[in-house]
Amino acid sequence: MLPRIPAVSTPAASPYAVLRIPNFRRYVLAVVAMTLAMMIQGTIVGWQVYELTHDPLALGLIGLAEALPFIGASLFAGHFADRYDRRRIAMIALMVVGASALALLILPSWLGDSPRTLVRAIFGVIVVSGFARSFLLPARQALGVEVVPRELFANSVTWRSGAWQLAAVIGPALGGALYAVGGTRLAYATDAALTMVGVVALFLIQRTPAPSSLANESIGSSLIAGVQFVFGERIVLGALSLDLFSVLFGGATALLPLYAAEILHVGPQGLGLLRSAPAIGAVITSVILMHAKPFERTGRVLLQAVAVFGLTIIVFGLSTSVVIAVAALAIGGAADMVSVFIRSTLLTTRTPPEMLGRVMSVNGIFIGSSNEIGAFESGLTAKWFGTIPSVVLGGVLTLTVVAVTAWRNPLLRRLGRMEPPPAERAAV
Repeated sequence: MLPRIPAVSTPAASPYAVLRIPNFRRYVLAVVAMTLAMMIQGTIVGWQVYELTHDPLALGLIGLAEALPFIGASLFAGHFADRYDRRRIAMIALMVVGASALALLILPSWLGDSPRTLVRAIFGVIVVSGFARSFLLPARQALGVEVVPRELFANSVTWRSGAWQLAAVIGPALGGALYAVGGTRLAYATDAALTMVGVVALFLIQRTPAPSSLANESIGSSLIAGVQFVFGERIVLGALSLDLFSVLFGGATALLPLYAAEILHVGPQGLGLLRSAPAIGAVITSVILMHAKPFERTGRVLLQAVAVFGLTIIVFGLSTSVVIAVAALAIGGAADMVSVFIRSTLLTTRTPPEMLGRVMSVNGIFIGSSNEIGAFESGLTAKWFGTIPSVVLGGVLTLTVVAVTAWRNPLLRRLGRMEPPPAERAAV
C-alpha cells in the first residue's frame, strides 16, 4: 500500500488576509471585469449564431474556432509571459479582446442581412479573440501569483476563483437581460466597456518586473522545459488530465442555447440563467472553501467532486424542467469548483516563479482543450445522436474517466492533506 502523500498548499491565517494587498485587489477587479465581458460575449454569440443557423453543430464550431488558435499559440504565449512584463502582455491581449467585442457590435451594420456572411464573420472574430486569449491566460494567471507572497497562495486561489465564478454568475444573466432590452448592440457595447475596465485595473497594478531567466535560452528549449515540468509532476498531471477529459466529455455549455430554445423553452433570459447556474454553485462553494479546514484526503475529494460533476450532467441531460436543470447545473458547478481549487493550488505552489508563464500555458492548453474542443464535441455528438443522448453519454464518460484515473494514478488518489509540514513549506 502506498503512503498518503502530503500536498503542498499553505493556508492563510485569515481567509481575508490576501485582500489586504492593494495589488491583489486591483487584480481581482480586473478578473471580475474581464470575466463579465467574456461571459456576456459567450452568451450572446451562442444565441446569435443559433438564431442565424438553428444548427447545433454551429454551436460546437464556436468552441473550435476559439480553441484552435488558443491551443496553437499557448506555449509561445507562456514563453513570453516568463520573459517579458506579464502585466503589459495581459493588457495588450485584453485590448485585442475588447476590439473583438467592438467588431461584433458593428458587423451587422457592415454586412447587411446575409446570415451566412454574418456567421462567417463572427467566426473570424472569434478566431482573433481566441489568439488574444492564448496570451492573456498565462500572463494573467502568472501575474495573479506574482502579486501575492507564497504563504498566501492558497488563500489567493479561493479569492481569484471566487471572483471569476461570481462574474460567471452575473455575466450570462446580464448578457441575456441586455439582449432582451437592447439586442446585440447593447450587449456587445457593454462587453467592450467592461473589457476596458479590466485594462485600467491591470494598468493600476504596481509592480517591478522580475529579471527574466530566459535571456540566453532559445524558445524551443524554453517550451520543452515547461512541458517537461508539467509531465514530470505526476500529481499535477493527473489532476490536469482528470479535468481535461471530464470537461471534454461532460461539458454541456455549448448546447445550452439549444436547451433554452427547444427543450426548456425559456428564451435568451432563461439561457442566461442556465449559463449562470454552474457559477452560482461555484461561488457558494468558494465561500465555504475560504473558511474551511484543509482537506484531509485531497485526492479522494478531487475524484469524488468530478464524479458528482458527471452525475449532474446526466441529470441535466434528462431534465425537461427548468428547476431541475438549474439545480443540476448549480450542483455541478459546486463540484467543479472543488476540482478547480485543488488543481489551482497544486499548480501555484509546486511551480517555480520563473516557470509560471509556461506552466500556466500548458494548463491553458488543458483548459482550452476541455472547454472549447469539448464544446465542438458536444455540438458534433448532438448532431449525430441527438441532444439528450449526447449529454447523457458525456456524463457517463466522465464517470468512466474518474474510475480510470483512480485506478491508474494511485499517487493522486492517495494525495493527503493540503497542508505541508514546516520543513516542506519552507522549501516551497
